[in-house]
Amino acid sequence: METTKWALEEPESTVDRLVSGEAVELEVRVARIGSRALALMIDIFLQVSATALLLTGIGIGIAITGAQIDEALFGAIAVACLVTVLVGYPVTAETAFNGRSVGKAVMGVRVVRVDGGPVRFRHALTRCLVGVALEWPGMVLVPLTWGVSLATMIAQRQGRRLGDLAAGTIVVHERTPAAWGWIPRMPPPLQHWAPLLDLTGLSDDLALAVRHYLARNRRIREPVRSRLGVRLASEVAACTTPPPPPGTPGWAYLAAVLAERHRRAAHRLAAGRQVSASVWAAVRSPVPPLESKPGGPQGDPSPLRPATPVS
Repeated sequence: METTKWALEEPESTVDRLVSGEAVELEVRVARIGSRALALMIDIFLQVSATALLLTGIGIGIAITGAQIDEALFGAIAVACLVTVLVGYPVTAETAFNGRSVGKAVMGVRVVRVDGGPVRFRHALTRCLVGVALEWPGMVLVPLTWGVSLATMIAQRQGRRLGDLAAGTIVVHERTPAAWGWIPRMPPPLQHWAPLLDLTGLSDDLALAVRHYLARNRRIREPVRSRLGVRLASEVAACTTPPPPPGTPGWAYLAAVLAERHRRAAHRLAAGRQVSASVWAAVRSPVPPLESKPGGPQGDPSPLRPATPVS
């Protein structure tokens, strides 16, 4: 049986593995600089708008009441507004909404602990304070600190910034596209051959292995991908008959076997549901009433009534 040689190689996957506190390995898709930068821009816009609204509201209130405040008091009020917006907003949002701010929710990312658990108040406060103290000044005063933060994210395999390193957190995607990857349907040239297959010897474990291979083969590098495909095709061919037509590619043979197995399982499930529905309808159908016959108060004489002796 001829096997297919896949020449295209996929880039390295962004799926990373975290180990929870219960020693359970979790697969997550790490958020990179692009999505995190867009989320940060949305949050910065909201924070600047909120600061402007607060200061404007305070100025209007002072003008209406006619209160006299000096420059030092106004500066303290402005600092209090900045702290509330820069620290209070992200800490409150990430604590209350399971690691999401408005920007992160729009971009479909959230902050989690390095073990995959939800962040708490201390994690959100730590990463926010580190960001305000070390990363935010780089945007205004010292560009070097901002460059160091970007370099740290690029150097980290999980894209963690300084605040994440200090708090023990990581930013991951919530929207994981195509978790099972690409699974081909029945190849058209094998549609008439597949119904002739005898699949009684195909075990569930082998069928599951074929499904995993077809779903993840684009993330498997050569030559491992071809070797694994040949081995699976040989195992499937050893327990199924008849053999595929000459010249059938290995991936098409595996896809046809899997699609035919799925079709038969769906057919059996539909037939079982139809039988169950018929039985249930028969059980729930009303029982026809007994017909009355002449003789006796209810038709036939009651077998419990003693017969009248004949004199």
